Amino acid sequence: MQSILFTPTELAGLPLKNRVVMAPMTRSRAIGNVPNSLMATYYAQRAEAGLIITEGTAPSANGLGYARIPGLFTAEQARGWRLVTDAVHAEGAKIFVQLMHTGRVGHPLNMAREARIMGPSAIAAPSAMFTDQEGPQPHPTPEAMTEAEIEGAIAEFVASAVLSQEAGFDGVELHGANGYLIDQFLNTASNQRSDGWGGSIDGRIRFAVAVTRRVAATIGAGRVGIRLSPYGAFGGMQPDGEMEALYVRLAAALKEIGIAYVHLVDHSSMGAPPVPAALKAAIREAFGGAVILSGGFDAASAEAALAAGLGELVAFGRPFIANPRLVTKMQTGAPLAAPDFSTFYSPGERGYSDYPLL
Repeated sequence: MQSILFTPTELAGLPLKNRVVMAPMTRSRAIGNVPNSLMATYYAQRAEAGLIITEGTAPSANGLGYARIPGLFTAEQARGWRLVTDAVHAEGAKIFVQLMHTGRVGHPLNMAREARIMGPSAIAAPSAMFTDQEGPQPHPTPEAMTEAEIEGAIAEFVASAVLSQEAGFDGVELHGANGYLIDQFLNTASNQRSDGWGGSIDGRIRFAVAVTRRVAATIGAGRVGIRLSPYGAFGGMQPDGEMEALYVRLAAALKEIGIAYVHLVDHSSMGAPPVPAALKAAIREAFGGAVILSGGFDAASAEAALAAGLGELVAFGRPFIANPRLVTKMQTGAPLAAPDFSTFYSPGERGYSDYPLL
């Protein structure tokens, strides 16, 4: 039977050599928060994927909550990312940058002195944040964002999207999942505002819609995607009685904007509650556009999901870490190498760019 996963396709007019997506994965190799030649090597090694979505990349200094993650809000960072995009394009893949504002998920030791940890409400994220200087540290209580600061954060996403074009990216993915700033506005565990940016479903989706609309108006809706994780548990997110209705409403608003895709994450393979099939179908129907499926797929389950019409593309995360030529291995049925978990977030090439290609 003809494979669907490995056949060429288009995403909002952008040609892709297959339906395999390399999922965004934080790898903490951007020393000084600037992308570098080591990162260019890493991404180019994995450019058998039709589409690569980069690790989470901060649109501002306030979004750099983790140690050694990249930013895209300075000319130097844009030049660093150009090394990556040129290397990936030379291998025939397309690449979107994932814009990730960490919001309340961060620690001052990972950030510039003038940076601030802010969120929808003054509610600290649970657990701890790793710092190079002092190891794991509790998340501080964020400052509740003012109206002006919310508008400022939206403008930062837009400015970063403009820089993405200078850096050579084919588009941007807005990180609205995994407990980061956009998700913090969506979720009642982190958003307990009583103004127009919280409370009702329309209030809680307002930030996500505003960021998406403004970025789409600036760089083109066909070059914008968004990642969503209903029932996600990262960053202290918790479901509530309106969660399913909220995501369907959000999907309908995203349809009106006309963006390229929704990247729908189901992290049940990593311990989060599963996303019900009925909710996935409702989001898909309300959005009406391309859906990237993500969460614990292998070649067989990805093929089955595409054949069943559940999505247009399938993202693979951790398998890409130790298997740079994952597409070839999936096509040939070759066994997959196991990644070294101890080097997921350590600096340097070990456990990053030194895995055998095949």
